[in-house]
Amino acid sequence: MFLNRQALYLRPDPSRVVVRPFKPAIEPRDLNPTDKTRANHIVDRVIGLDPDAASVQLADVLENFNGRHRNLLETFEERAAEMEDALAPHIAFSKIQRQLVGAYFLHEYSFEAAALFNPSIVRNPDQTGAPEGGCRFILSLRAVGEGHISSLTFRSGSISAQGDVSIDPTARLASIPKVQNRSARLDGEDVEVIFKLDGHLSERVIFPITLSQSNGIEDARFVEFDTGEGKIFYATYTAYSGRAIRSELIETVDFISFRLTPLGGLAARNKGMALFPRKIDGHYAMIGRQDNENLYLLYSDDLYTWESGRVILKPEYPWEFVQLGNCGSPIELEEGWLLLTHGVGPIRKYSIGAVLLDKQDPTRILARTAEPLLRPEPAEREGYVPNVVYSCGALRHGDQIILPYAVSDTFSNFATIKITALLQTLSG
Repeated sequence: MFLNRQALYLRPDPSRVVVRPFKPAIEPRDLNPTDKTRANHIVDRVIGLDPDAASVQLADVLENFNGRHRNLLETFEERAAEMEDALAPHIAFSKIQRQLVGAYFLHEYSFEAAALFNPSIVRNPDQTGAPEGGCRFILSLRAVGEGHISSLTFRSGSISAQGDVSIDPTARLASIPKVQNRSARLDGEDVEVIFKLDGHLSERVIFPITLSQSNGIEDARFVEFDTGEGKIFYATYTAYSGRAIRSELIETVDFISFRLTPLGGLAARNKGMALFPRKIDGHYAMIGRQDNENLYLLYSDDLYTWESGRVILKPEYPWEFVQLGNCGSPIELEEGWLLLTHGVGPIRKYSIGAVLLDKQDPTRILARTAEPLLRPEPAEREGYVPNVVYSCGALRHGDQIILPYAVSDTFSNFATIKITALLQTLSG
């Protein structure tokens, strides 16, 4: 067998929570004829507490929540600063009352309570502690919580010289980054965020920030991109507002600070775009799907604008008759670009296959799999969306492909694929 399923099941953990701003709903004008909002009323009640009662209440909050989050008092202060309009009518209040106000306008969110899926994998820019002949990696995952809102979270791990995969223990705590900068664009906003250095990688959660992302940051396809002068990590992802989707881009060099940017052009109105790991003939290149059936090759001169492309791959075999999509960025081999694909067949069953593209001209299909490499097995077909295996990006390690994949939109696992044997199964 050239493909080996691991048993490294990454399952959603509802005990992992982040603390996020709570915004009370505004009462209809006929029920609240005054100029005061619910936020004003809450602040009035907190400031109305006498100092001793406020101290007791804050101590109770800290006793209940301190072990679940880092630096809670600092978080309360930051949230209170965002409530200045509601605090403004009050001439005098104590620091304790102010921190308590911040606490009342926060809530816990279990960001991966429902699902942890659609992973992608890249080499860790910090290879400290890597096994001899192996490497360290970073895994990105789509986490889904209450309201089916998707966010982006991470794991770290190692690959041995032989291709054995291990996952580092997951941190108990979790946190969202601080927004460093927001700049308006015609098509939305650029956002820069940064995490504190004292947390583990698995603590970092990028939650929706802009209006276009408000209902989800979905299916990030990370790739280590060679600029010719160094490496940078990019990820295309789907921003979902609750009504519309579009493709956006994440940029990072260290997985501590991130820039999130909307993509423009006709192709960016769709989802499932995957960036090649380097320029081709001086152009940025993507694999995308514009018509819900076929795969296209797209080019851009500036990385941020993507117009219509050229169809390069259409459904050909029964397991992909409904539609084709990519499973992450193409992987460069001596023989060509290895593109992992997903195909949708009868009963909307998702399977994973592969295509080999010409290295100089990726519109040329050299070979493809007539049968899936990976399909839902009886033990891995139940979940939120049954009969689905799916990936957002694999990694080459020696003569193996390390393929993280999702199971039924619920949890994730790994498979390893022998490249030499895989190439022998492809048909021209």
